[in-house]
Amino acid sequence: MTYAPVVTHCEELLDALGPFRRSAPLAGHWGERLAAVLCGGGRLLAAGNGGSAAQAQHLTAELVGRYRTDRPPFSAIALHADTSSTTAIANDYGVDELFARQVRAHGRPGDVLILLSTSGASANLLSAAAAGRAAGLHVWALTGPAPNPLAAAADEAFCVAAPSAATVQELHLVAVHMVCEAFDEALEADGLPHTAPATTRGTGVARSLSSRLRTTDGSAPPGAEDAPDGAAGRRGQPAGRDGGPADGHPRTATGGAARRAAAPGGGTGRHRAAAEDGTGRKERRDG
Repeated sequence: MTYAPVVTHCEELLDALGPFRRSAPLAGHWGERLAAVLCGGGRLLAAGNGGSAAQAQHLTAELVGRYRTDRPPFSAIALHADTSSTTAIANDYGVDELFARQVRAHGRPGDVLILLSTSGASANLLSAAAAGRAAGLHVWALTGPAPNPLAAAADEAFCVAAPSAATVQELHLVAVHMVCEAFDEALEADGLPHTAPATTRGTGVARSLSSRLRTTDGSAPPGAEDAPDGAAGRRGQPAGRDGGPADGHPRTATGGAARRAAAPGGGTGRHRAAAEDGTGRKERRDG
């Protein structure tokens, strides 16, 4: 046997991975932003369907547990993991409300919502994105080739240009680990001991992180300014969304070439990062 399909799969992965590494600046920004939000008492919500659900839960496990070294746990919820809630919502409100209703229940202004989809077209994730934006969450997406509806609905997106859904999923896992690397680095750089118990999480780290991430309108992640010292709970008074990354992070990174694009009408703007290799085919609806 030649195992040609196996070799082809490996070649497709290698072809897509090269350009994808140029998306590192956006992964770094996500890790830093997430560290500021979670250290300020905020929360990460994550969701996907099928294989993408497993990827979303992988990310939340790295935050509630740990990635490389010991550190405090952080609040991260995989919205598909609660079988009683998901089946009740699907039964009573329909599958399209599966995640959106949970976003409205658990999300607070300034929290982060990350949605994973190989197709970028799943109706329940599009509903969740709309619910997240309406509630004032930062909405991030990991998708397949751009353009797609979920990338357009999110504030920021990794768009993986790959010929198969399997390769897209594999690069989504790479992206998850890139974000975790940046998250842990941000904690370490700002003095949060990796062996500290959760109750020692103060706002000093959040203030330090938010000073780097503060945008031109002066806003900061939730809890960075107003949570009491040593707070490990939700937050003090919720802060509003800041709408985008601070100066120095890519507004657009398509094909690995990072370049800035002004937000239309002076608004918050949306951000995209695509690892383009010239392909745009999709193998299945989602996963």
